[in-house]
Amino acid sequence: MQKFLFPEALGVGRFAKIGIPAPGLLAPFVGVVEIACGALLLVGFVTKLAAVPLIDMLVAIATTKIPMLVKNGFWAMAHDARTDYAMMMGLIFLLLAGGGPVSLDARLGSRKQSR
Repeated sequence: MQKFLFPEALGVGRFAKIGIPAPGLLAPFVGVVEIACGALLLVGFVTKLAAVPLIDMLVAIATTKIPMLVKNGFWAMAHDARTDYAMMMGLIFLLLAGGGPVSLDARLGSRKQSR
């Protein structure tokens, strides 16, 4: 949502600053994908499928954290990237394990099996 609330700092402006092509198109597209897939993850619906597009976080790591590592060293990069890495590990877990017993996926799956 912050890509839309603060477009110059976190949306189109940031995409342009770090050299992502067509920032006027890609920043809103990425924002919509992140909101939609994040909402699906929150309710646990098509969890494994929703986790896949969110791995676009690798682009953020490659375009912002790797240059920071080169310029400022490991500790500055590690401090700034901790949230990115934690989210990435969470996504990998959800991709492998699925939504769990209280997810919509599980509830809909158990409904299908009881028929």
